[in-house]
Amino acid sequence: MSGPSPDLLAAGGQELVVVLTKAGRVKIRYPAEAVRDDGVRVTVRAPWAASGVRDFGFVRFEPGDVLTEHYWRDRWFAVKEVRDGHGVLKGWYCDITRPAVLAGGVLTVEDLDLDLWVSADGASVLRLDEDEFEESGLAGRDPAAAGAAVAALDELERLARTEGLATLLV
Repeated sequence: MSGPSPDLLAAGGQELVVVLTKAGRVKIRYPAEAVRDDGVRVTVRAPWAASGVRDFGFVRFEPGDVLTEHYWRDRWFAVKEVRDGHGVLKGWYCDITRPAVLAGGVLTVEDLDLDLWVSADGASVLRLDEDEFEESGLAGRDPAAAGAAVAALDELERLARTEGLATLLV
């Protein structure tokens, strides 16, 4: 028995709201412009939504940055292309998430703590927040989800190191 069919975005340019949850709470909520929805992947564009600058050491997210975000309904990750205000590619920030759900103009994604950063030149590929993932206790509460999350991180890292993430986003 299949569930309800997912909402599809009618056309690019439509406004929607992206909601990123973590541990059952809303982490961040922001407006985005729909770019494309093929029924499996939803692509949106939005300015850097957090207040101020976030310096990770390997990249700075700051006002003026624009993110083109790719969410899948059937994959356990989201890939966010990060560009500065002049359009220069900084790299890709990848969140390991449960598959995205689009309903009523709201795109909801559950963050599972693991992340991957890939620099614009592909020379730097960093696995992030593995300690937070372990501390989250997901492996004990939902071993299948934890396994899917680790497999998704491994898949993204392999793609980044071999083919480049751009091939995933074609």
